[in-house]
Amino acid sequence: MKIIDKYILKRYLVTFSVMLIMFIPIGITIDVSEKVNKMIEKKIPLTDILVYYGDFTIYFANLLFPIFLFLSIIWFTSKLANNTEIIAILSSGISFSRFLRPFIYGAAIVSVFALIMGFFLVPKASKGFNDFRYQNLKGNNKTRETSDIFRQIKKDGKLEENIYVSNYNYLSQTGFNFTYERFYDNVLVEKVTANRIRYNEISKKYTLYNYNKRLIGEFDDRLLKSDKIDLTYNFEPDDLTPVVYVAETMTIGQLNSFINKERERGNGNINTYLVVFYKKFSLPVSAFILTIIAVAVSSMKRRGGMGVNLAIGIVIAFVFIFFDKVFGTLAEKSSIPPFIAVWLPNFVFGILAVYLLRNAKR
Repeated sequence: MKIIDKYILKRYLVTFSVMLIMFIPIGITIDVSEKVNKMIEKKIPLTDILVYYGDFTIYFANLLFPIFLFLSIIWFTSKLANNTEIIAILSSGISFSRFLRPFIYGAAIVSVFALIMGFFLVPKASKGFNDFRYQNLKGNNKTRETSDIFRQIKKDGKLEENIYVSNYNYLSQTGFNFTYERFYDNVLVEKVTANRIRYNEISKKYTLYNYNKRLIGEFDDRLLKSDKIDLTYNFEPDDLTPVVYVAETMTIGQLNSFINKERERGNGNINTYLVVFYKKFSLPVSAFILTIIAVAVSSMKRRGGMGVNLAIGIVIAFVFIFFDKVFGTLAEKSSIPPFIAVWLPNFVFGILAVYLLRNAKR
């Protein structure tokens, strides 16, 4: 690696790090100002608050990663252009493609870091961040409730098992108006109802209150009743939690296994899980695309100086984020394949990157 490569790569990584160090405290300050009253009112321990803001830092950095990266590259590349350093580099006989090489090295380093973060660290931080907010800052547990949940928990040949709860609270792991139905060859053979169902972490069993069980026979039915009973079922509490929240808190291996299990169950919300899964790969790839666009936009010395480049960069970065969010939502709510929806922004901006790069070379 030549001196020019080391120089640009160092500026790339240092500027990106400084951008994170600058903006994350701003985000924390704004968050503290909004929530400090509730923290004091509920007397939340300092250690819990510190853990929360540790998770907040990782969650916030991952959420705005494309913007931080894009603006940091535009910032230091514009400085190179304004100081006529780029003109000197290209005048020495170095081609624009060769000038771009250390930027690609930097993008590769950042992409690997983002990949590891998305696979292992961000899921844990997302769980801690959301748990703290919903448990301590939202005012009541109803914000963690899902309603009208239907799940197919087993499909084996002619045998089929379904469950339903009208409401489920994640924090207390309690569901209401529970129904379990077992079918054989599309004929109902067993039905269980309960006013309330609660999961026990220690025994790994479910406690059902006002339990009613009907075994449907060919000529007559059998009825069983109990005020309270502990049973084991073939589903986990995570099957009843908010869909996006569950996917965001899983490592790549856990999420892949979870998706396969839900696909076998015929879960209609499978697209939501797939969007989260594919984004773990598409986000690091976007580092290369945004790097090329940023260099192409900011390598030219403009009359308005660095401010013009930053304005262009901010517009492009927010358009990218807008596309990413819109197509992700469309994949969850419509028939658009999740893979296409997640990767389409990278494809569109990849074409833009090639176009801008060709113009920059000229």
